[in-house]
Amino acid sequence: MNITSSKKHAHLLGFIQHGVNSHAIGMWRHAKDKVNWDWSQPAYWQHMARTMERGLFDAMFIADELAPYNTYQGSSDAIVKYAVQCPTHEPSTIVPIITGATERLGVGVTLSTAFEHPYSMARRLSSLDHLSGGRIAWNIVSSYSKSEWDAYGQEMTMRTDRYDRMEEYVDLCCQLWDSWEPDAIVADRSSGIFADPAKVKVIDFEGKYFKSKGRHFCAPSPQGRPVFWQAGSSDRGRDFAAQYAEAIFAVHPNVERMRQYSEDINARLTKFGRPENSVVRIYGLQTVVGMSRSEAEEKYERMKACIHPEAALAWISGHFGLDFSQYNPDEYVQNIEVPGIQGLFESVIYAKGGAPVTIREAALHYAQGMGMPVAVGTPEDIADQMEHYMDEGGADGFMLIATNTPGCFEEFVDLVVPELQRRGRYRTSYPGTTLRENLLND
Repeated sequence: MNITSSKKHAHLLGFIQHGVNSHAIGMWRHAKDKVNWDWSQPAYWQHMARTMERGLFDAMFIADELAPYNTYQGSSDAIVKYAVQCPTHEPSTIVPIITGATERLGVGVTLSTAFEHPYSMARRLSSLDHLSGGRIAWNIVSSYSKSEWDAYGQEMTMRTDRYDRMEEYVDLCCQLWDSWEPDAIVADRSSGIFADPAKVKVIDFEGKYFKSKGRHFCAPSPQGRPVFWQAGSSDRGRDFAAQYAEAIFAVHPNVERMRQYSEDINARLTKFGRPENSVVRIYGLQTVVGMSRSEAEEKYERMKACIHPEAALAWISGHFGLDFSQYNPDEYVQNIEVPGIQGLFESVIYAKGGAPVTIREAALHYAQGMGMPVAVGTPEDIADQMEHYMDEGGADGFMLIATNTPGCFEEFVDLVVPELQRRGRYRTSYPGTTLRENLLND
C-alpha cells in the first residue's frame, strides 16, 4: 500500500449504527430517510447489505454506544428527545441478518472490552465468523463515556488503565482463538472420536485484570481470528492500533491532517516491528452526490437544516465528556480541554483550517457528520476529492457516513462507484471470500 501510488484502489465501508439515527444528527427528520423502511426489521438491513455488496464495499461497519449519553445538563433527556444515537439496538444481533443476505460483504462490529469477559467475547466472535463464512471484524473499543459506566454500575477507569486492560483482554482472546491446532478435529465415526484433546489447549490465564481456565468452546473459524479494527486517536490509542490493528479508522478534517496521521502510524508500526503501510488506513468521509453541483449543494443544505442546535450540543457533550451547556456558545473550543475522544476533538479544532472555532460552530459542524470532511458535488467531483485524499493524504479507503438511508448508499453505489471504476481506482469484483482477503487486497 504505497501512499504515493496514483492507481491505488479505494476500500469502502458503510458507517452505520443499529438504530434510528447514526452519525449525522437529525437525519431521521429528513423527508427521504427510511421511506417505506422500518429500521428495526430485518428487511431494512438486508437491503442495506445488498446495496453495499452491489457496490463491492469491504464491509458494513456497525458503530455502537452502550447507553444514552448523560453529560449534557447532567441528563440523557436531550439525547432521548432528539434521537441523538438513541434508540440504538445491540450491534451483533444484526450480523447474521447482514451476512445471510450477502455472499462477500463483511461486517465490522463494535464491541466494548469494558463490561464483558474475554472468554464470552472470543466465543461470540468465533460463532459469528463461522456463521458468516469468515466475514467478521472486531472494532476493539474501551468504553469512553460516563453514561456507559453509570449504566453498568461501575466507576469509570482512567484512560491509561483502560488501554492496559484492553491489551490484556486481546491477549487472552488471541490465546483462546489459537488454542485449537489445525488437525485437532478427527471426526472418526468408527472410533467415536471427534477431536483430539491433546490438540485443544486448556488456556490457564492469570493476568492483572482477568483470569480464565478452560478450552475455547468453538472450533477454529474460517478466519481463525476476526479482523482487528481500531480507531484509537490519542497517543496511547495510536500505539495500540499500530501494535494490534489490521485496519484503522480515523477522522481528519483535511488532507494535511490525514497525511500527518498516515506518517505517524507508519512510524509507530516500525516501533512494533511491523512494516510501513501494513495497516489499512480508512478515513471518514461524508458524501452528498447530485447530478449537478447545485443539486448536491441544495441536498446538503436540506441535511444541515435537520440539525437541532441543542441536539448538536448534547452530542458533542457526550462524545467529548464535557457539559457544553455550561459554556458560552461563542467561546472558542481551542481554549477548552476535553476528557473524551481526543482525535475527534481535533476534527472540530481544525474545522476552519486552524482558525478559531466557537462552541456553536463546532457543535453544528460535528453534528453534520462527526467532523468528517464532506464531498459535495457530482460523481466526478466526489471521485476527484477521494483521489486527492488517497494520493496526498495516505488514505487506503473511506468510511462513508450514513446520512438519509438507504438513499445515501444507493446513490453512492449507482453514481460514484462507476466513476471510480472508470478511473481505475476501484475494484470490479471481490478478490476473495473472507473479509481479511478483501480488505488486504485491492
